Amino acid sequence: MSEMIAQGLRVVEIFFLLYLLVYASYLFLSVSTGAWRLYHLDRMRSVKNELKHTFYFPVSILVPAYNEEVTILDSVESLLRLDYRIYEIIVVDDGSRDSTSQVLIDHFHMKEVRRPIRLSIPCKPIASVYEAPDTRVRLTLLRKQNGGKGDALNAGINTAQYPFFLCIDADSMLQRDALERIVQPVMEDDDVVAVGGLIRVAQCIRLDEETQGQGLSYHLPWNFLTSMQVMEYDRSFLASRILLDSFNGNLIISGAFGLFKKSVVIAAGGYATDVLGEDMELVAKLHAYCRNNLERYSIRYEPNAVCWSQAPSALSDLFKQRRRWHLGLFQCITRYRFMFLKPRFGLVGTVSYLYYLLYELFSPIIEVVGITAMAVAAVAGLLNVRFMLQFYLLFAIYGSILTITAFFQRIYTQNIHISRQDVFRACVMCLIENIFFRVVFDFIRLSAFLTYQKHKKTWGEIKRVRHSDAR
Repeated sequence: MSEMIAQGLRVVEIFFLLYLLVYASYLFLSVSTGAWRLYHLDRMRSVKNELKHTFYFPVSILVPAYNEEVTILDSVESLLRLDYRIYEIIVVDDGSRDSTSQVLIDHFHMKEVRRPIRLSIPCKPIASVYEAPDTRVRLTLLRKQNGGKGDALNAGINTAQYPFFLCIDADSMLQRDALERIVQPVMEDDDVVAVGGLIRVAQCIRLDEETQGQGLSYHLPWNFLTSMQVMEYDRSFLASRILLDSFNGNLIISGAFGLFKKSVVIAAGGYATDVLGEDMELVAKLHAYCRNNLERYSIRYEPNAVCWSQAPSALSDLFKQRRRWHLGLFQCITRYRFMFLKPRFGLVGTVSYLYYLLYELFSPIIEVVGITAMAVAAVAGLLNVRFMLQFYLLFAIYGSILTITAFFQRIYTQNIHISRQDVFRACVMCLIENIFFRVVFDFIRLSAFLTYQKHKKTWGEIKRVRHSDAR
């Protein structure tokens, strides 16, 4: 092997090792910060030192739905049982080809009404509007031409009566106190324009009318892929989002559960309809709009507002979901590249942007190239194989410890009881997730780059099941 190739392999090896070390340090800092904040919030609740209030501000809950006849009824009924006084529910049927609308119309005896809608944001034409006569809060159904999730949410924003709106996926269910929890940052700070909540895997718990996710036994799903995602979700939402929240640096609020100030979203132009990651695009847009217009603002994350969302249980569905997420990330990062290293964007344009660029967008390329270079160097005799295997195993164990810390922190702060069997399974799953699942994700996300032109406008359909059958 030529000296130039050998030198190139050494450079790649060193860069890859430094990349993993920096990521490990960041993961430790973020998990530690997240665990401490959750512990502090739990202590505040235990001594009743939270901000309490006897007033509520009204919220519009938007539920975009496309071919969701299997899950839509469970989701809407869970929303009707929330512990909150003033809110409305708007379901937007985005041109479904199944019976999504008919399921709601039949169950709630909805009637078509003539209701003027002000088009503050452009959206596809709304064909009809239905309202339920006997629900606890106002329940509205919009039937419109298909335009994608962003367009459906824009139609919902146009219809919403209240100053804040909450977006939730049609396959998700909220805990009873989720709405009250997610509005808490707005109660504390008038400058808050958006709040993200915690997403947990719905297959772990059975939600019923009495408890709706609170005080129930928690069981890891038997499906291997779903259990892996439980570990990943808990680490992700405990770690990076809480750390980035400490300096108003979050660039993502999950489309499955987020609260927004309607007037600011309308002023910024609403949801984009030409991207796959409309949730991240909107948050980046709000950062850019508020900073360019010198407006005081805050984008927060509330870890105690919990939404239970179905995770894909089949590898093909998981592939579609993660490919779409990575394509959406790529579109957002490239669209808002003008934020990078610009002084007016502060830490959002440096720390946040750099994190999502290196450790989210480019991580599959860096890690696959790094592993490949290690393998080639090992075959060529240029690498201490024993040392590298020990290093990688140590890195995996280190990541597993941080992941299991995040998992049990969520179990503790939500007062959830789990069996000894699930404790053992969680520890094993954390190790497998860091050794094996991480590599699988790298290749899934790498495929997003290779098939960008083909799939840049394609969502891909994921199989849905009733929440009662999801486990």
